[in-house]
Amino acid sequence: MTPYRLAIFAIVMSAPAAAQDIRGLEVCTAEKTMERRTGCLQSNIEFLHQALDKQARETRLKIDAASREANAQKAEIAALKAEIGKLRHALEELKSAKPEKK
Repeated sequence: MTPYRLAIFAIVMSAPAAAQDIRGLEVCTAEKTMERRTGCLQSNIEFLHQALDKQARETRLKIDAASREANAQKAEIAALKAEIGKLRHALEELKSAKPEKK
């Protein structure tokens, strides 16, 4: 290990771990019997699966919306490029039709 990595490792390992509370999870360590503790843990797992599924759906909706917006912007860019091409062509025609004065 390089000294740099060793220093980072030492800092990470010495930092106190902050507990992250998740609303909806139960504290299963308070349960006395194994059946109740198991049921509590299963409930937590089910809750986390539901939360994960919900987050996946929301993320998919955001990605789909962003994709639609990107496609609309690509179409608009293509239309603008075509318009610029027409304007350049019209400008060239005007330049060639009008004799230069000296």
